[in-house]
Amino acid sequence: MSSASKLKFKNPRARHDFKGRTCSITGVGSYLPKRILTNAELEQMVNTSDEWIVSRTGIRERRIAGKHEHNSHMAAEAATRAMAHAGVTSAQIDLIIVATITPDMPFPATACLVQQIIGADQAAAFDLEAACSGFIYAMEIGQQFIMSRTCDTVLVIGSEKLSSIIDWTDRNTCVLFGDGAGAVVLQNRPASHGLLTAIMGADGSKAGLLSMPGGGSMHPATVESVSARLHHLRMDGKEVFKAAVTAMITAAREALGRCEIEASQLACIIPHQANRRIIDAVGTRLGIPEEKFFVNLEKYGNTSAASVAIALDEAVRSGRIKRGDLVMMLVFGAGLTWGAAIIEW
Repeated sequence: MSSASKLKFKNPRARHDFKGRTCSITGVGSYLPKRILTNAELEQMVNTSDEWIVSRTGIRERRIAGKHEHNSHMAAEAATRAMAHAGVTSAQIDLIIVATITPDMPFPATACLVQQIIGADQAAAFDLEAACSGFIYAMEIGQQFIMSRTCDTVLVIGSEKLSSIIDWTDRNTCVLFGDGAGAVVLQNRPASHGLLTAIMGADGSKAGLLSMPGGGSMHPATVESVSARLHHLRMDGKEVFKAAVTAMITAAREALGRCEIEASQLACIIPHQANRRIIDAVGTRLGIPEEKFFVNLEKYGNTSAASVAIALDEAVRSGRIKRGDLVMMLVFGAGLTWGAAIIEW
């Protein structure tokens, strides 16, 4: 008997007691560039060490996309694998949502480029920007299209080429990030609860803690903006750490409350893969044992909107997540933004 069979969902903010059409993840996929950048290599680039990076973040290596390995390419590869896993064709895709902060270009949307690459010429397409929280934001939006019967099959992708905006002279940030993409196919699966609830939050008063100031209408590209390095990611690490722990714990508790379940009923928690110390702090505060968290950041670092999507694909394909399991995803990112989602697999 699955843990989900015991759920009553009396809370109206859970999925309307499932009298309507539900939404499930029917396929997962991911793509990682072949090039591996190790901590030892970073020691040759900036004043850092493997011991310093591992002890403070848990990261040992990350993937770096090639010069001609664009965001749209990685997103399309992850999408193709998710579609194969779900057993759907490009002609069945009704909508493509790409969550990213590193699009191929300001416009058109990277989702439109993905549409062309995978041949989903019947699909609508748009991008969404919520930084590291983008995948859960995009998944919740995709779910609304499924539940309202506007779409039958939605492709949600988190894809980032963060190496293109990293300041490789800043030892505090260049060690943290990597490139990659993850994708899911959303559909109605009869007799399945699927996505149970999603929490989304934001605090624009702290937007300056994690940002890339240049490139928009406030600071368009000029000789001066480039010289001032405004087109690189900037982060106040200590303040982001504190905000992340607090927001993720709050979101997790609210999601559990909506579904009227205990943390002990969760089979797997997939947190944003940013920092091992953040994950450990969240687990301790929630009273969730370490073994319930699926963590792969030591291999890939922080891949922003792609983070939980890549981890979800690996968890499913490795057998870590099984049919009927209750799974929670937790995210936090620039904006500031955060989110939590609970799924019956």
